[in-house]
Amino acid sequence: MVLRVQVRSRGRSDLIDITEKIRALVRESKVQDGICFLYVPHTTAGILINENADPSVARDILNELERLIPWDGHYQHREGNAAAHIKSSLAGASETIFIEAGELALGTWQGIYLAEFDGPRQRNVWVKFLVTQK
Repeated sequence: MVLRVQVRSRGRSDLIDITEKIRALVRESKVQDGICFLYVPHTTAGILINENADPSVARDILNELERLIPWDGHYQHREGNAAAHIKSSLAGASETIFIEAGELALGTWQGIYLAEFDGPRQRNVWVKFLVTQK
């Protein structure tokens, strides 16, 4: 069964920490050992894992992506959001996280982010668990 988490972005580019939403789904699932698959079914959004202790890291990521891939670049895509497509390709559409003892096996400073590049919009993150045997 695929679970869905809805996320509302606030701006054109946004990194939204969804770590606690995913942790809650893991706890509700009662999976003790397994794998959590996260997938974003959008071509102008992505998902990534990075530091969530210092909010300046998220701002730095967004600022640097904007510097490297400006919204008003000389793109051929006529819809006008080519930069969002490029950024989402770099971020990626999926992440895989181990579940150990009923918890996401994230590093001390790691968090899970929905990466919005063409907002504000309502976005979905699809979540699926694979249970493994000890």
